[in-house]
Amino acid sequence: MIKIENITKIFRTKEVETTALDRINLQVAQGEFVSIMGPSGCGKSTLLNIMGLLDQPTEGALLINDTAVSGMKDKQLAHFRNQTLGFIFQSFHLIPALNVFDNVELPMLYGKNISTKEQRQRVLEVLEKVELSHRLKHFPTQLSGGQCQRVAIARALVSKPEVILADEPTGNLDSKMGIEILELLLTLNKEGTTIVMVTHDERIAQQTHRIVRLLDGKIQ
Repeated sequence: MIKIENITKIFRTKEVETTALDRINLQVAQGEFVSIMGPSGCGKSTLLNIMGLLDQPTEGALLINDTAVSGMKDKQLAHFRNQTLGFIFQSFHLIPALNVFDNVELPMLYGKNISTKEQRQRVLEVLEKVELSHRLKHFPTQLSGGQCQRVAIARALVSKPEVILADEPTGNLDSKMGIEILELLLTLNKEGTTIVMVTHDERIAQQTHRIVRLLDGKIQ
């Protein structure tokens, strides 16, 4: 599903050159649930951003579903990202002025042509899946942290992505809510969704299929 070949990422300023990733090689199989762990600044989020086509590697190749994406133009990348990948962030990234329904519907407004009826049906289906169909008219400020993360997961699912990339999805939640979100992700994985998750929580990582550990931009 995901194949990373000799990826290096270097950040440069006029005075400093920092190697965030150093010749990373990694494969994630279809249907796998992989955790990425390591200390702050080791390259976890950089690696996830490259997998998610939010950043470009300095060197190396990235293939998703046997498609080489490293050389794509911005418009191609945006289309491929919208159709193939779903994102879950630590800080939810919900739009405060939009209610739950509208936040979840948002990715479909930028994708392929889908009828209004089908959009509504998809939103209702994913909100049912995350057990928030009774909250569709509420706004983010009216929800708990765990509910906001469930909305974010629903938004990631609504375009039916093949891969979900999650960056510390339980990081802003208490342990009880964190376990609930993990259980939801495990259920989605059992249904066939490939998941790559950055986490600092060893207990959560141990529930996934495999842990990839990074240190100083290298896989240990």
